[in-house]
Amino acid sequence: MKTLFTLSLAAILLASCGRQEGSVTLTVVNPSDMERAGELVEVPLVGLTRRLNLPDTARLVVRDEAGRELPTQTTYDGKLLFAASLSPRDTARYTVQAGIPAPVAAQACGRVYPERLDDLAWENDLVAFRAYGPALQATGERGYGYDLLAKRGTDMPVLDERYALDLNPATRARIDSLRKADPAAADSLARNTSYHVDHGNGMDCYAVGPTLGGGTTALLDGEGQIAYPWCYRTCEVLENGPLRFAARLTFNPLQVDGDTSVVETRFITLETGSYLNRTEVVYEGLSRPTPLVTGIVLHDETGGMAMEKEPGYMAYVDPTTGSGNGKLFVGAVFPDPVQEITADRFSAAEQKQRAGAKGHLLAYSTYRPGTKFVYYWGFAWDRATGKDFEAWKKYLARKAEQLRHPLVVTVD
Repeated sequence: MKTLFTLSLAAILLASCGRQEGSVTLTVVNPSDMERAGELVEVPLVGLTRRLNLPDTARLVVRDEAGRELPTQTTYDGKLLFAASLSPRDTARYTVQAGIPAPVAAQACGRVYPERLDDLAWENDLVAFRAYGPALQATGERGYGYDLLAKRGTDMPVLDERYALDLNPATRARIDSLRKADPAAADSLARNTSYHVDHGNGMDCYAVGPTLGGGTTALLDGEGQIAYPWCYRTCEVLENGPLRFAARLTFNPLQVDGDTSVVETRFITLETGSYLNRTEVVYEGLSRPTPLVTGIVLHDETGGMAMEKEPGYMAYVDPTTGSGNGKLFVGAVFPDPVQEITADRFSAAEQKQRAGAKGHLLAYSTYRPGTKFVYYWGFAWDRATGKDFEAWKKYLARKAEQLRHPLVVTVD
């Protein structure tokens, strides 16, 4: 198959003269039998700047084989990030040299919203997410899991606009003043400003409640019960686009099976072009290997679910809240084998405690002290993609295969 890149005459002439003066060539190899379009790769900056005899703080430009400049990002831990595109079993080369990168609009970004009880909300060109913070926990509301914020009709950020519209103090005061005088007008204004309504770029139509939501991990206690992590305690945004968002969350200490102060840290990254977050989970204070689950809340099982230990994913069709809001395809992918994936149903009493949720789709693993548990989780909205559950399962299986055959990058 032909590569995704076609060399222009100028590039061919340039290649015939050897590598450009003051440049480094990166060779990227696709070892798999699948197309890898727009997949982000990273290279340590220090190695590049030293090869170019530049200061470690020098700025760099990346070009493809046709000489086109590619969007880049410098990561918080000193790597150069850019998107590579390759056909199956293909090799592509990219040139790196000193220069000021062209401005790029951020698509992967997010922040903490203190005006909405310390939500951490983040997004890319396809999807958006939310994790609940300490101000919400202080109210006593149980917000354990990740929230899924559907997005459509744009590849640019929408969360600031949504929060500003929904939380505008003057609008909220106007709604309150209308409640007694004109309830219909109050309801209309509330609907026209709510982020639970699709105003053209998506909405919040997912119910989390006191559950693991859209793909949260949790330890199991000595009785095999989920030790729910509650809301995050601290948050540090490490990267804020344009190609990747990254944040570190820490949680309040838990008591788990005799260990009295177990502290969870999550490192979450979301890259452009992906429906899935990559997440590393670390538990400090555990004295022994402990069972761990990754959960997706079940609201209605009629839409379908999939539990595939091999190639390593689970998927679920969520009916969304309200009528006419379509379906959310939720899923998680596991680079390492899991022990079991099962649908765990709540009893009638538990359903009342869990805001009517039917149970969880759970993937079981074991967390070993001193290690990192890595997995991917996220969703797609049928109103945005026009695709069905079969397409979503193929996407997750493909992601699992990509993780087993990562792109190989070398510096020439």
